[in-house]
Amino acid sequence: MTSSAIGPPPVPPRRVLCIGAAVLDTLFRVHSLPMGQGKILPYEMLQVAEGMASSAAFAVARLGGHASLWGAVGDDATGERILSDLGDSGIDTSGMTVVQGARSAISTILIDDEGERLIVPFYDQRLHDTVRPVTEREISAFDAVLVDVRWPELALRALVAAGKAGKPAILDGDVAGEGVIEMLAPAASHMVFSQPAAVRLAGTADLVESVGLLKRKFEHAFISVTAGENGSLWFDDQSGDIRHLAAPKVRAIDTLAAGDIFHGAFALAIAEGMPIEETMRLSSMAAALKCQVFGGRIGAPTRAQVCDALRDWKVRVFQEGERYRAQ
Repeated sequence: MTSSAIGPPPVPPRRVLCIGAAVLDTLFRVHSLPMGQGKILPYEMLQVAEGMASSAAFAVARLGGHASLWGAVGDDATGERILSDLGDSGIDTSGMTVVQGARSAISTILIDDEGERLIVPFYDQRLHDTVRPVTEREISAFDAVLVDVRWPELALRALVAAGKAGKPAILDGDVAGEGVIEMLAPAASHMVFSQPAAVRLAGTADLVESVGLLKRKFEHAFISVTAGENGSLWFDDQSGDIRHLAAPKVRAIDTLAAGDIFHGAFALAIAEGMPIEETMRLSSMAAALKCQVFGGRIGAPTRAQVCDALRDWKVRVFQEGERYRAQ
């Protein structure tokens, strides 16, 4: 049974497993990003546990799904803060790994008045030295699996297990180390790339062309590219067209975690059996609404907020139209 982008979530809620980054972010809001050395004074500050998979899991929970997170933290006060913050946000963190002797991931982020950001992250490589086994039976408890690129070895095991269990295996295709996407892609059923990652992989800045090239490269999977204010594109496997969906027009206050919110909404919609065009609309609106709120993933909207916004949204398209023939 399928759900609708503008309807309530199904009961019982669908279960989504998110795998990857868990970071304690310190956000500073500034009028403009620094252009060189010197001192810059923020006018607002916030600390929040997030990261690609963590923020996606929060989006799942906010939209009415059941979110579980697998990632790693160190055995330090920062790790305790991350687990507490995410757990208090409605995310099941019982599958998280606490690594003895490792330092938890932290990040300092400057966000300017246009919503753009400068990020300085630190990841201790020891966090991912040991990779837990992942069984088909474990994954069968979930309705979809979403992985980011921050812990490739665990992500690959989960994607393979999801495929064996007949569950959607979704890859957040962000910019990653050499060969990481190529390692994970064969096990993924759905891939949603960021614009920078798509450009890097496809070798072209033309988004329509990049979708076609990525589809030829990874024929087995659903392919999509998110492009911020320029909307999102995907390869329509039924028609062979490349589809474009314009982004909802909002005043961006903070774009941090918008892509992660998109991925979390996408994974939940796929888990609910939502048609792909409605999935893209739901995901796009959730990401757009988040951009109107300072605080990274904290701005993720509820299902009711997204549904209300979708009812009022008149979909806009590029002058060329929203369908393109793949070359």
